Amino acid sequence: MPKQKEPRELPTILVADDDPEILKMVQAALKPVAARLVTALDGEQALSALLTERPALVILDVMMPKLSGWEVARYIREHDQGRRVKVLMLTAIGEALNAATSPVMGADACLDKPFNFEELATQVRTLLGSDR
Repeated sequence: MPKQKEPRELPTILVADDDPEILKMVQAALKPVAARLVTALDGEQALSALLTERPALVILDVMMPKLSGWEVARYIREHDQGRRVKVLMLTAIGEALNAATSPVMGADACLDKPFNFEELATQVRTLLGSDR
């Protein structure tokens, strides 16, 4: 009798943005990606979710209340438990500023708002390193 494959555990993606409409759009864009989504409305919620949910990928807006996305990204990179976490900055600060600043703050990739749903899903799949 052939051995059945064990189901793979879905990766967790944390999406942090202070705009509930953007959160809804990101959730819609990532429907085709096999992942569990967790959301946060500010930087402090994102940090708390990071510690409790242990996501594989964090999608961050830059300008959020309490802690900025850059502060959360820096925290991820400064702490050992976060070194495996991928970071995608998804923000409307401007393409040039996002591209120049995101890598310095520890982001693996950046995407500008408004974003294309397919482009976001492709970027997420690439960062997760899978065909999800």
